[in-house]
Amino acid sequence: MPTHPYIHFQGQCAEAMTAYTALFGGTDLQMMRYTDGPTVPEAFKGSPRIMHAQVTIGTGTLMASDYPPGMEGDPQKGFSVMQSAPDVATGGTWFTSLAQGGHIIENFKPTFFSPGFGMVVDRFGTHWIISAVA
Repeated sequence: MPTHPYIHFQGQCAEAMTAYTALFGGTDLQMMRYTDGPTVPEAFKGSPRIMHAQVTIGTGTLMASDYPPGMEGDPQKGFSVMQSAPDVATGGTWFTSLAQGGHIIENFKPTFFSPGFGMVVDRFGTHWIISAVA
């Protein structure tokens, strides 16, 4: 059984998942808002927040949600989403795009284990590791 990253946002899930779908060439983006759930608490009615979203990226699935309306939570801290790039050029493009409005932890560059590797926190607060395989 595969392991799937599941990331949480404070109201930016729809924007983030749409951006990730476009950047990584994702397919089959699905999103369900809290307000569309089968049993909706009164406090959730009319909320634009996402209860569950998922997109296929390559052979993997990235899943996400917003914290429920009125609930606080830490956005992505203490973990990173690792995305393999098919080549250095693609990895560099992804890295540069993710860094816009975010901040770089480790510049994208060759290492002993990858011809292109970098770590970045994007504008949504998601920590990414981008590593080129060739």
